[in-house]
Amino acid sequence: MDVVLPAPHQLKVLSHNQYNPPEHLTPTSVQPSPIDQFRTWFTEVQGHVREPEAMCVSTVTRTGVPSSRYVLFKELDSRGFVFYTNYTSRKSRELEENPRAALAFYWREVSRQVRVVGRVEKLSREQSEEYFKSRPLGSRVGAWASPQSQVVEEGELLDRLDKVKEQFGVTNETTDADIPLPDFWGGWRVIPYEIEFWSGKPSRLHDRVRYLRVEGSADDNPQWKIERLAP
Repeated sequence: MDVVLPAPHQLKVLSHNQYNPPEHLTPTSVQPSPIDQFRTWFTEVQGHVREPEAMCVSTVTRTGVPSSRYVLFKELDSRGFVFYTNYTSRKSRELEENPRAALAFYWREVSRQVRVVGRVEKLSREQSEEYFKSRPLGSRVGAWASPQSQVVEEGELLDRLDKVKEQFGVTNETTDADIPLPDFWGGWRVIPYEIEFWSGKPSRLHDRVRYLRVEGSADDNPQWKIERLAP
């Protein structure tokens, strides 16, 4: 990649590496279910991609203002894609206002990406609690201490951490403590109605295969229309 600075306050990218993966992606080469296809791709990139679970989540306010951020993808089930967060965060507030989201995975090392669009639902408290208990001690303490997406003063977060540790009897980072799931924290599931798989190709003539959910099919066993898209 070549970058130039032609003038103050300007930056231009002049070139980009060419993609040349060996496989070809077509509607006949993918599996009938995009959930199964994602599971295959995600398994294949293990050991080849750094942090393949990094997932961009895009949300939109009631008035149409978008925002995006990266979170950690945590689970795939028959209904969709799961991540966890603070329910008072900006993303959660926007999902409450407009219960739809778009997801994107980009796996640079293998020239692949996956795009997901769907509606969202909250996980049950039992499901969120099971995951929360599996988190490291510091992450559980942090979930209680951080007023996610709110403005904080310098040093305020450390003070909040100290108070949470005192509240739950955390004396050091190596001794576990019984820290319950906060009421304001839990999981979201994105139930897809569109999933696209992308494979980079030379001259930007990329392979793109899109699954569109057949209207009226069940959340737990949806039917899909598979199409090839122009790059």
